Amino acid sequence: VWLKFLAATLTDLALTPGSAWQRVAAQRLAMGRPMLLAAALSAVGALPGSAAGPDQATTVRSGALRGLSGTSCADLGCNATYVPGRACQCNGMCGSFQICCADYEDQCSAITTLNATTPSPALTPAAGGVVPSVAPKDAMSYKGMAWADMSIAGIGEMHFFGIGDWGGLDGTLPTTGDRPSLIVYRGGETAGPHVFPRTRFNKEHSELLCSHHDFVQCYDSSGGTCSSGCGFVEGVDTQPQQLVAAAFKERAAKNKPKFVVNVGDNFYWGGLEINCGSPMSSISATTQHQFDQVFEGIYSGPGFEGAPWLSVLGNHDWGGRVFNNGWDQQIAYTWASNRWVMPAPYWSQTVHFTDLGFSVDVFMIDSNAMDAKEPTEDPEHNLCSSLNNPSGASCSSAGGPPSVDECRDFFWGLWHEQQPWLEQKLADSKADWQIVNTHFPCGHEAAWYTKLHKVYGLDLLITGHRHDQELHANSGMLGGMTCVVTGGGGGISSEATPGEDHSQWYGEAQYGFYDFTISKSSILIESINYDGTVALKATVFPK
Repeated sequence: VWLKFLAATLTDLALTPGSAWQRVAAQRLAMGRPMLLAAALSAVGALPGSAAGPDQATTVRSGALRGLSGTSCADLGCNATYVPGRACQCNGMCGSFQICCADYEDQCSAITTLNATTPSPALTPAAGGVVPSVAPKDAMSYKGMAWADMSIAGIGEMHFFGIGDWGGLDGTLPTTGDRPSLIVYRGGETAGPHVFPRTRFNKEHSELLCSHHDFVQCYDSSGGTCSSGCGFVEGVDTQPQQLVAAAFKERAAKNKPKFVVNVGDNFYWGGLEINCGSPMSSISATTQHQFDQVFEGIYSGPGFEGAPWLSVLGNHDWGGRVFNNGWDQQIAYTWASNRWVMPAPYWSQTVHFTDLGFSVDVFMIDSNAMDAKEPTEDPEHNLCSSLNNPSGASCSSAGGPPSVDECRDFFWGLWHEQQPWLEQKLADSKADWQIVNTHFPCGHEAAWYTKLHKVYGLDLLITGHRHDQELHANSGMLGGMTCVVTGGGGGISSEATPGEDHSQWYGEAQYGFYDFTISKSSILIESINYDGTVALKATVFPK
């Protein structure tokens, strides 16, 4: 694939007259192969059919791609993150990808590692909380921190969105060593995210209707050779993340969400495809590639400006069946982004709606202990599996599990550490609303969440993990508290067929997200299907 791309690049550039070859270069950059393009351009030098000179000849010097005319950091400004659609970049990681603009070193030399998160003008810090100016020593250093308060002005309707399990496979990511390819079916090698085809069971989970192998056949044949039990819907199951993102963006342009509650499983199959332990003060090329392809290039546009993603880790972000993938780099990305916020596995955010006279406390907690079992148990659903974790696996340098044998104790220790922290935070909260964001779905640790609702006044629980949309209004299993599952973001295929009949599975939809309209007196919850329609509504009142 790489050799074919290189050959196509050289051919396209050689056959393109004059300076127009630079537009071909920009197109190749947009396809997510900047490092290979840099090498190709460096080898070409002065191209046939074009005048040799600084505007046409391209060389790679000091890790930067030089000579793309019409773009400069002086014009574009120095950015914290990759900006999709630009032929060259002016962010602190452009050197790693060899895509820096020609004047990067002159204009942006101060951007050598990660920038501190810069609050958007629309979301300015208020009293309370902090935004640390530097990344932590390790990924656990800021556990329990209160991120800087946000103040939101205005008297119109106020919205926030909820989404989860959204990050598809990055098929253009080069995989090395013993890491599996992220290309699992025909067409999966192209740029952008690709849904992972999981199994489908009946509602009781007692009968396998469609195996992973069966499902892959559906994708390979565009539904032509496909078991009926798979419930495969061509055009929907093949691109759910893109469909949900399109509905997400359309609604964002209208309702302008002030923040996004992100419940985790941000990158399938096993999170970021590097080992834990990278320096927290830098972002690896692999991390940047996956964020660019699966997040930055998908969730952008009108309505998203300044809306932070209040994020937690899902079990797949830790590694799925292992614990030693690059979960710590997702935390580090907080200091490389102006909207990704995950300073620790558990933390809190206060939001003040100043002109409307109310506030909300959002608490992010890590519930992945639910998938942390003894090393010999359930290798398909166990972060601590001795069968799947590599020999000698350790995340001690990142503050994570030191070994397979100590993995279960680490995750359950983290869970038990969070419980008194959250109870105290709820008891001390002066906000009008208290919301918890976590990955595992409504029903886990139900007795404890019931206590949080009845004793400490928790108003709303937002979760994911199950790959569908479930609105449990006034849930009996949670003492009357409303809980949603928003695991239908489309990074992985849904629990059941995304057709019209949802009676054979839980919830009201398979792929989608939630739109929350919040005021001092109520929260209107709308379940938004992948096609933009409203699948279900409910209203929550303060406890």
